Amino acid sequence: MMRAWISPVLLVACGALAATSLLAKGLPRTAVALLLLFVLLAGLYSPLMFPRPVGAAEAQRRSAADGRPIVYWRTGCAYCLRLRLRLGRNAGRLHWVDIWRDTDGAAVVRAANDGNETVPTVVVSGRPHVNPDPEWVRAQLSPPA
Repeated sequence: MMRAWISPVLLVACGALAATSLLAKGLPRTAVALLLLFVLLAGLYSPLMFPRPVGAAEAQRRSAADGRPIVYWRTGCAYCLRLRLRLGRNAGRLHWVDIWRDTDGAAVVRAANDGNETVPTVVVSGRPHVNPDPEWVRAQLSPPA
């Protein structure tokens, strides 16, 4: 779980270091703006940006019951972030599995990708799709009940 927070913490630390440097040069407004930018980026790349993840077994059980796709993802993945942002409010209608938190989820992704942990991997009706177009994923969602 700590691995998921490495990128956001490093972004905040780098932003703080750069802001401190700018403050030393007498540029407080620029320092604050830069620090805010780094904090925003850290938030985007943090696990907080994604719906609450479930385990692979639970996601598979839920998907079998409701037919919704399963998204296997990891923190810090730009393609996962792109999918999440482009899905908007519909992201909550999918089952999200963080492969850094769930070893079974990582095994599913490796099995679907010739041993690689390539994410996002979206499983629809038992078929994996690697880095699919967000519009295609949205089209796979069943109408809300």
